[in-house]
Amino acid sequence: MFTSTSAVAVTGLVVVDTGTYWSGFGQVVIMVLFQIGGLGIMTAATLLGLMAGRGFGLRDRMATQVERSRLNLTGTASLLKLILRITITVELILAVILALRFGTNWGMSVGEAAWHGLFHAISAFNNAGFSTFSDSVMGFQGDGGILVPIALAVIVSALGFPVMEDWRVHGRRWRQWTLHSKMTLAGTLMLLLFGWLAILLMEWSNPDTLGPMATGAKLLNAGFHSVMPRTAGFNSLNLGAFREETLVVNYALMFIGGGSAGTAGGIKITTFMVVLAEILRRRDASMFGRRFGHAVERQALTVASLALLMVLCATMFITSITRLPLQDVLFETISAFATVGLSTGMTAQLPPSALVVLATLMFIGRVGTITAATALALGGSDRPYRYPEENPIVG
Repeated sequence: MFTSTSAVAVTGLVVVDTGTYWSGFGQVVIMVLFQIGGLGIMTAATLLGLMAGRGFGLRDRMATQVERSRLNLTGTASLLKLILRITITVELILAVILALRFGTNWGMSVGEAAWHGLFHAISAFNNAGFSTFSDSVMGFQGDGGILVPIALAVIVSALGFPVMEDWRVHGRRWRQWTLHSKMTLAGTLMLLLFGWLAILLMEWSNPDTLGPMATGAKLLNAGFHSVMPRTAGFNSLNLGAFREETLVVNYALMFIGGGSAGTAGGIKITTFMVVLAEILRRRDASMFGRRFGHAVERQALTVASLALLMVLCATMFITSITRLPLQDVLFETISAFATVGLSTGMTAQLPPSALVVLATLMFIGRVGTITAATALALGGSDRPYRYPEENPIVG
């Protein structure tokens, strides 16, 4: 149950080793599950995002027409075909690259290299984080030919389909891109650079992680681990050996996650950017010359608050029934909710009740944020009256 939930929710948390515990048939089933899960979530999230436009009135529709000009419900069939085409193309290219690398540099047979390449390609593009190797990709921490393609596939899929569509239609014509795409790309770049620098500086001299490596390998693995907490779940370093401050950085990266309408988890970059703009605003919250509607601000604040509440409740429950360190339990619950799949190594030590909580978190984290945001956009009409205003003391 735990493994199937983790696969369909494209998370990657496991209680048994995927490569040794499951038979070849079992591994194929897991691969099919996270392929279906990734495709389903990307398709559903995109369509629900479009349907959410129905929840706004005429004035709001006119105001957001520019942002939705490239995507509309009348082209649903072509939309689904494009999602499928992009998915299959990227996965096949990545599978070939990895298979060639496994075969030529690591001495694997043709069949073995092809299988490992295909499994990791599908797992990477769907941000699933499952690996047929017992130590994930720690055995390849010095091989940029494996780590870089996996990281690039994770970044592309984590951007979400609307960004891919903008790139396909507008190319480098940045001014014609939608606000959503601009926010997602800007947020992605900011978080990748922040994570890379933070992990590099904090783990530079850690003898159990980056310490013994050459400078090039340090840069490579710090960059790889700035990508993975965003939602992917592969690891080339021992997370259990990370310093406490590095774990805190991972908390933030996992909780925020990737782009909307993609395979990424977390509260999503645009949610984070809207909340950040709301905190920093003077009058109207805005970015790139466009202000946000109050409905969008309400959605972002609600999604972030509910996510934080679920993580805290799950953390309190698991710490109350185990004697595991709080920092490890918090890492595990955020990883489950954000469908990241990274772990400090405590998943298999948890009792059944804690595993059920994590499985529930994975399911809610995968579909809950999308459902909540769509429900808020589609739900309820405004009252024909307003109450008198009175402001309580805050803070």
